[in-house]
Amino acid sequence: MAGTSRPAEMETATSIRDDIRTGRRSAVDVCRSYLDRIADEDGCWHALTAVFRDEALAHAADIDRRRDEWRDRPLLGVPITVKDVICTRGQLTTAASRILAGFRPPYDATVAVRLREAGAVVVGKTNCDEFAMGSSTEHSAYGPSRNPWNPDHTPGGSSGGAAAAVAAGLAPVAIGSDTGGSIRQPAAFCGIVGLKPTYGRVSRYGLLAFASSLDQIGPLTRTVDDAALVLNVLAGHDPRDATSADAPVADYTAALTGEAAGLRVGMPRALLELADAGIDGEILSAYRRSMEALRDAGVALIDIELPHAEYAVPVYYLVAPAEASSNLARYDGVRYGSRAAAGGAEDNDRGSPLAKMYDRTRDAGFGAEVKRRIMLGTYALSAGYYDAYYRRAQRVRSLIRRDYSNAFDGNAGPGVDVVALPTTPTPAFRLGEHLQDPLAMYLGDIFTVSANLTGLPAISVPAGFTATGLPIGLQLVGRAFDEATLLRLSHAYERAAGGSRRPARAPD
Repeated sequence: MAGTSRPAEMETATSIRDDIRTGRRSAVDVCRSYLDRIADEDGCWHALTAVFRDEALAHAADIDRRRDEWRDRPLLGVPITVKDVICTRGQLTTAASRILAGFRPPYDATVAVRLREAGAVVVGKTNCDEFAMGSSTEHSAYGPSRNPWNPDHTPGGSSGGAAAAVAAGLAPVAIGSDTGGSIRQPAAFCGIVGLKPTYGRVSRYGLLAFASSLDQIGPLTRTVDDAALVLNVLAGHDPRDATSADAPVADYTAALTGEAAGLRVGMPRALLELADAGIDGEILSAYRRSMEALRDAGVALIDIELPHAEYAVPVYYLVAPAEASSNLARYDGVRYGSRAAAGGAEDNDRGSPLAKMYDRTRDAGFGAEVKRRIMLGTYALSAGYYDAYYRRAQRVRSLIRRDYSNAFDGNAGPGVDVVALPTTPTPAFRLGEHLQDPLAMYLGDIFTVSANLTGLPAISVPAGFTATGLPIGLQLVGRAFDEATLLRLSHAYERAAGGSRRPARAPD
């Protein structure tokens, strides 16, 4: 079997699997080539928080020994990274937070089990905003990741390390999580494909929860083919996750016909006009070009109304922090993670030593953005404010969900199969640009949060570049549990648009 010293420039999960199946390459050679690239280049991108070199090479060697037996496994020998909010047994899983420094969970997340059973080799954990709360990875306790297209810019967040790893060629596939756009936004910023499946399509067992009614795990890949391949592995009911849907799972790779003729795509022009003041001109131009490309491919473009979408950001930033304030109460320094001392004479006399230990642990362990969201959420849930904030936000959330149902079902005009939007209102911004202005950071989620509030599947695919060479993404939103149509359209668009490119190598 011939080895390779470096990963190929445009290597995909599908091509790696096929090479290993046929014996053209060994799993060990492939794994080592990616581990070597990580060692050589990640000092620039800071995409990974932990590398599992010995475990990965041992697993790859086992694949080589049992290749004939495991030949049909769909991800045979494919190196994959996992976001640092997804548990992997005995391996560092910290949510990029000081409060979980050194934590090694005693169990695997369901997605980690399914990846390994499919033949994938987990090579490391990727950087993210602390507890997935952020849009730039600047809220990571490990420091920010950098965009492989321009290291002065953010790769996005919270799955910024995952997107940077795929874009830089450190892994052909990364697994991320998406609570308000945390797969799709970094995919757009880094010029790759990012898929958020329908809520309940992929098990959340073993995901460190941020907002339980919004979180969903999904893949970041170089191509739509690879996204479909990985979703085939991840999708399906899990009895260990009460929110996991017992719904039929399609063969997503079979849906990739390359044809989109006859599909109907909704364009929410009123929302785009409302947001126009905050949309970068190059983003809007790229969106219009994308719509022309879809029309040329035989897609019918239909104007639709999403009258409550303008409220999605304030609704999200009430619902998500409220759920976070409940979920993060478990980090108290008692059961796992780091623990601060109860304190000494400088503490006042109010409260027990245990309460003081809780306070000190959380003060030292949580970063500023996590504290901000916990306080926002606690306030929204507090007596006297629950009805005015959280309950009202949930009512508007229902209206947003109804708007999408009307668009898909034809209750307010011709029904559509998919809704098309820009993924982000701007290209990747410079590191530090929004760090002191949380509101500006939050407003960048205007096009992504609705898919989480409604639970609908959504994907970001590369849609060109700015004049300065930064990637632009096109977002497509589908019907619940109809990822097959979403991937079919994405695949046809990808072929029409010419696919993805890899950025330059890490600078010396």
